Amino acid sequence: MSEALTVTRADHTAAELRLMAAKCRDPAQLRRLLALALVLEGRSRTEAAEQSGMQRQTLRDWVHRYNAEGVEGLKSRKSPGATPSLTEAQRAELKALVVEGPDPAVHKVVRWRCQDLQVEVARRFAVEVHESTIGKWLHQLRLTRLQPRPCHPKKVAAAEEAFKKTSPSC
Repeated sequence: MSEALTVTRADHTAAELRLMAAKCRDPAQLRRLLALALVLEGRSRTEAAEQSGMQRQTLRDWVHRYNAEGVEGLKSRKSPGATPSLTEAQRAELKALVVEGPDPAVHKVVRWRCQDLQVEVARRFAVEVHESTIGKWLHQLRLTRLQPRPCHPKKVAAAEEAFKKTSPSC
C-alpha cells in the first residue's frame, strides 16, 4: 500500500489553490494546483492523481516540488537546451570576420559564402557545423547572407571615373 501523501507547506488552503488555478494561464500548472487542492482536502493520492489526469508518482513528485518551492515550483520550466557551439567571444570574432570581409590572397575568395565561412569556422574554432547553421548564425548576428557585388582587387578607381565621364549615356 502506498504511503500517505502529505503537504508540509501551509502557505495556502485548498480553496486558495483553486482560486490561483482559476487565474492561472499555464494549463499544466493549473492541473497541478487542482491536484494539490484535492490532496489538501484529504483525498488519496490515487484518487487525486486520476482526477487530475496524471500518475500517482507524478503527483507525488509535484507535491515534493510544492513542499520545497511553493506555487512557483509548480510552473512549467523550459529546458536549457544544447550548449552553444561558439562562445560569445567566438561569435564576436565571427561577426568581425564577416564585416571585415575575406582577404583574397589568404582566403582565396572575394566574398564570404556560407560554405566559405563553414570552412573558416572549422579552421579557427575547431567547430564542425552545417552550412545552414552558418546562415542561422549570420541571422542571429543581424547580418545578411546577401552581399554587395565585390570589387575586383585590381580595380583602378580613377580609370572607372574617366570611363564614366567619356562614355555616352543612354
